[in-house]
Amino acid sequence: MTKKPESKDIPPMFTDERALAWMEEHLTDLRKSVSGQRILYESLVIGFMVGLAAQVGGYVLLSSVSGGFVGLLADLLHAFGWSLWTGVVVAVFVQVIPDVKRRQIKQALDAYEALRRDKTQADGNRPEKGG
Repeated sequence: MTKKPESKDIPPMFTDERALAWMEEHLTDLRKSVSGQRILYESLVIGFMVGLAAQVGGYVLLSSVSGGFVGLLADLLHAFGWSLWTGVVVAVFVQVIPDVKRRQIKQALDAYEALRRDKTQADGNRPEKGG
C-alpha cells in the first residue's frame, strides 16, 4: 500500500513509487524538453509533414476521381494540406526566426556587458600611476 502524501500540493500521480522512479530516471530529458523550444520545433515539423502529405494525397485523389462526394473530400484534403504546411512556413517566419535572432542579440549583449564589467573591474584593481 502506498503512503498518502503529506503535502496537499503534490499531485496524486506521484504517490506511486514506480512513477517517482520513472520521473527520477527521465528528469534531465524532461527539463530539456520544457526549457527550450523543442516542443514548438517538433510540432512545426510534424505539422509541415502532415500538411504536405495531405496536400499530395488530396492532389492524387483529385486527379483520380471525377467528382461527387469523394471529389469534395479530395478537394478538402488538398486544401487542408496546403493551408497546414503554408501555415507552418508562416509561423517559422513570424515566430521562430525572430526568436532565434532575439536570442542571438541577447547573447551578444550579455557578452558585451560581461566584457565591460571585467574591464571595469580590471581598471579598478590597477594601481594608480604617479604620486
